[in-house]
Formats: sequence, C-alpha cells, structure tokens
Amino acid sequence: MSIEAIYSRRSIRKYKADKVPLNMIEKIIEAGRNAPSGKNKQPWKFTVFGGDQKDEMLLAMERGIQRELNEESLLPKDRNGLPDAINTLKIMKKAPIVIMVLDSDCKTPFERITAEYRITEIVNTLSIGAAIQNMLLQAEDLGLGTLWVGNTFFAYEELCSYLETDMQLVGAIAVGYPNEKPDVRPRKPIDSIVEYRI
Repeated sequence: MSIEAIYSRRSIRKYKADKVPLNMIEKIIEAGRNAPSGKNKQPWKFTVFGGDQKDEMLLAMERGIQRELNEESLLPKDRNGLPDAINTLKIMKKAPIVIMVLDSDCKTPFERITAEYRITEIVNTLSIGAAIQNMLLQAEDLGLGTLWVGNTFFAYEELCSYLETDMQLVGAIAVGYPNEKPDVRPRKPIDSIVEYRI
C-alpha cells in the first residue's frame, strides 16, 4: 500500500452497486491482520457481510436504533446523535460489503470494570484502530471507498445478539466502489496539535 493513500483517502458515503471481488476483501483483511498490536495480542475479529446476510444484520441494527428512539436508551446522553446513526444505516445499506469489527479480548462497554481491565481495553482499542486504518488504506489502494462506522453502539445489544457473540463490538467498515469524490476535509493547524520539547 502506498503512502499516498494516507492523503487521498476519504470517508465515502455513496457507493456503486458493483460487487467487491472476494480477493480484494481478503487483501483488506490481510492488511488489518498485519497491524501492530499491544503485546502482539492481535485482539481483532472481523466478520464480513454482503448480500442477504448484510441485510439481515442491518435489520438488527435498525431495531436497535428504533429502540433508542422509542424505548429505554443505552446511550441517553447521546440521543442527539440518533439522526446521524439513521443516516449511517442508510449508507451501510447501499454499501456492497460491511465488515463488523470486534475486540476478541474484551466484553460489553456497558459494565463497570477494574482499572486494569480498562487499560487492557484502551490498548486493545488502539491496536484495533491501527488495524482499521491499515484496512482503509489498503481499500484506497485497491480503488475502493470505505466508511469507518462508530454508530453501531446505538444498536450494541441487538448487533451482538445477531452476531451471537460476547466479544466487544468496536465498530464497522462499509466497503464498496465510490460513487462520489469528496473534497479534502479541513484539518487542525499543525501548531495546535503538536508541542515540541526537544
């Protein structure tokens, strides 16, 4: 994968209907598999959805979002994010492939945990973030578009039940051929994000 992919990658929200070849998906997964991880634990698990299986999984996500809207909320302080979650669901429905990303070493984020476990969770999440970034850049090199999705948390219980897992659901990646060319998004000035003590 090229360094240029770091700068050309965009979050894609419009996809063509074309199917993504399996060998491309495998290359994306392989890029994630080769990410660095704390203590080399490699705490990631990827479940790839397409076709009818993807539609079924997204129905579970839709049920979770509806519960957040109408019933007891898992994330009451984040309810203002629900319109964005609904829009994200529409995007995921249009993407040919959705990869669910799980932490194979951690459990639900809705339980109280010890400080030691919290540190493990943070390190694992950093490791999985590195894997996802590798995957996004590999997809970019292959001419594919991606969207890194965090709105799965609004349907956390429904999605984990559908996936039949007690692993920690971290997020998802929508994948497909892009049907848009978004402009470069603004970045913070470099002097606002770095402090040199050398």
